[in-house]
Amino acid sequence: MVETKMLTVVNPTTGETIREVPQHSSDDVKKAFEAAKEAQKSWAKQDVSERIEILDRFGKLLVEKHESLAEILTDEMGKPLQQSKSEIRATKIRVDFFTENCKSLIAEELVFEDPKHRMQEGITHEPLGVIANISAWNYPYFIGANVYVPALLTGNAVLYKASEFTVLSGLEMEALLKEAGLPDHLFQTIVGDGAIGAEILEQPIDGVFFTGSFATGSKIASAAASKMIKVQLELGGKDPIYVCDDVDYQVAAEGIAEGAFYNSGQSCCAVERIYVHESICDDFIEEFCDLIESYSVGDPKEDKTLIGPLTRKEQLDVLEDQVQDALDKGAKLVLGTGKRLDRPGNYFDPTVLANVDHSMKIMREESFGPVVGIQSVASDEDATRLMSDTEYGLTAGVYCNSGTRAEVILNQINCGTVYWNCCDRVSTRLPWSGRGHSGVGLTLSKAGITCFTKPKAWHWRSPD
Repeated sequence: MVETKMLTVVNPTTGETIREVPQHSSDDVKKAFEAAKEAQKSWAKQDVSERIEILDRFGKLLVEKHESLAEILTDEMGKPLQQSKSEIRATKIRVDFFTENCKSLIAEELVFEDPKHRMQEGITHEPLGVIANISAWNYPYFIGANVYVPALLTGNAVLYKASEFTVLSGLEMEALLKEAGLPDHLFQTIVGDGAIGAEILEQPIDGVFFTGSFATGSKIASAAASKMIKVQLELGGKDPIYVCDDVDYQVAAEGIAEGAFYNSGQSCCAVERIYVHESICDDFIEEFCDLIESYSVGDPKEDKTLIGPLTRKEQLDVLEDQVQDALDKGAKLVLGTGKRLDRPGNYFDPTVLANVDHSMKIMREESFGPVVGIQSVASDEDATRLMSDTEYGLTAGVYCNSGTRAEVILNQINCGTVYWNCCDRVSTRLPWSGRGHSGVGLTLSKAGITCFTKPKAWHWRSPD
């Protein structure tokens, strides 16, 4: 008899074990796929209105149970409790967008009619089939729902590979979907490490939707290439912001501080590079550091806490290395120690560096933590060149008083999302996409619904 492997769920705030969860085996994954494939056949035939009713109930359950769900999320990934509650409550907004728009988007379309020759042309939208959703831990409710909600609505089945760091939340999602009335096997949470994720890719799935690092995304793309299936990769970023000389630097500092340090900097669209016009750079740095210094670092269960522990202990080494590399090359530490805090849990001292440049890792490699570099620039052209000097292309922003000026700058940046006088925002109405090492494909918007379907072109000619 084969012994079941267990996945240990650790609280990043204390380092203590929360639970041990049975991992899936290779055989379990194969069985899950076969069950999903069979269940999907009848699900695809079910009227879309019935599918909408089930997902609508799921959204309402999220709100109804958001407090207990938030406790679980904070325990396993360390996000401040208030931020966990906000994420789960706000996920309903995304569910509502998908349920409100799905029916019209996948309805049969008559696109051409020629009565004289008795010809009609039309389009129908069929589900992909069984998809793999290999999801992320930093916003598991947001990121997961961006995929599995529209996938289910359009008639697909989902093998949901929860991150090892938020597996308990993944199991809660499955339980809520069942409570909402979703038939068995259409959404299955797969528990395990990267090796189990690879096992999912070995199955004859019809699409893979991944959120995570560029390195892992590249491996997934390679593994899926020979299958000729839909591949969507939402990868990392090194998101820049430029603060122009005409802006109120205090207002800019407030918005950017939150954009850089919310969720302890563990956001794909967190501000990771700040460029400030030299005429206001010193004033901006002082204001920015004062704001970060006022942020409470501590127990994520306390209401006052704005910065909790990092989810992944290994990231502490990454951040320390980036800071030391910058200091060795001439950067100046203007806030924090650039080191982990001497306390239980995965805490890193919020850190701000000045006098940075693009020879430093802090300005080129994804940080994904409470650290940021600020570089002085002499002109818009200088800022635009530096903002573009990256392999990533997720988001970029400009703070200035002129919309025309912002548009000129942002039109030159090769990225999926741009901001004027704001940052770190995601809208259900807009496509969320990356370029370069930030990925391929998109979620959200109306296109984030139809991407889970395959169109079929119909040519009709009626008999005489």
